[in-house]
Amino acid sequence: MRARIVPGAVAGLIASTRDSAAIRKNGAMTIPQDVVLMSAEQVYAGLSMTSAVLALSTALRAGLDPGVAAERSSVPLVRGSFLLMPGEFGQYAGVKILTVAPDNPAQNLPSIQGSYLLFDSTTLSPVAVIDGIALTLLRTPAVSALAVDLLAGVDASTLVVFGTGPQSLFHVRAMAAVRRLTSVTIVGRSAEATARLVATLRAEGYPAAAGVADDVATARIVVCCTSSREPLFDGALVRDDAVVVAMGSHSPGARETDDALALRSVIYVEDVPTSLREAGDVVIAIDNGCANIADLGSLTDLARNGAKPRSGPALFKSVGMGWQDLVIASALHSGM
Repeated sequence: MRARIVPGAVAGLIASTRDSAAIRKNGAMTIPQDVVLMSAEQVYAGLSMTSAVLALSTALRAGLDPGVAAERSSVPLVRGSFLLMPGEFGQYAGVKILTVAPDNPAQNLPSIQGSYLLFDSTTLSPVAVIDGIALTLLRTPAVSALAVDLLAGVDASTLVVFGTGPQSLFHVRAMAAVRRLTSVTIVGRSAEATARLVATLRAEGYPAAAGVADDVATARIVVCCTSSREPLFDGALVRDDAVVVAMGSHSPGARETDDALALRSVIYVEDVPTSLREAGDVVIAIDNGCANIADLGSLTDLARNGAKPRSGPALFKSVGMGWQDLVIASALHSGM
């Protein structure tokens, strides 16, 4: 789903703001800099998945600390809520503002819409308004791909993806940016939706086919992109040399993976305190005695120091954080 930005309306608002906010300095009238409007199409054209992965890796290695990032916040509204995800690093600061409207699908409207507001971190002047959903569809799989690139063997080429929505499509593209895929298996609840995604992937040149949950037994990379609140597959079937990514939720009560997988895996998260608030795959496993807080690895440590030795699978649990949006938005704006 894509956020809907109305360029004419936004441009009019910006122009009006500039007119009313013009200030005098040393007797001269100064006008704040122009604000760039970036559509979904411009987001996708402006930054490749490979470049997005590199931007995230570079930021982490350059000193960005996810641990000091502001928390995600939700603001209740009459018909839904605002979801706010701020961040600041280097020469930029920004915030993603999404609206969540549960009743919208009944009116043939997207349930999630929004924009990213990017600012110069020195002056706090606005520099860009970016399609928020397109940005999310780029940064989320890029985070997953970074983890896979750091954890999976260089010969990992077999992929199983759970889910049939936009994130599933973009995650296949992201995995292909870091590994040469020889098979892509899609596991979905709806046969019709699964067939559509398989057809789309085949049209893009991927060796895609529909599959079942037990196909994780042959996969070197497993990616979960669903809204499921219960485990999607038997973790005992996962190969010892596999990497599993779970990114479908940011709720402590929902999980896509089970205790069997957690018990066998080295677990990585974006940020440990954040995962203990939001990552059900981690929180529930810890509550059930199948994982330990002290053993959790961070994406920052992974990017800077490499992977820990392991004899079983690696599990990367992602909940999405504001610093990731900021890094991708910054890369988009810097590349203009």
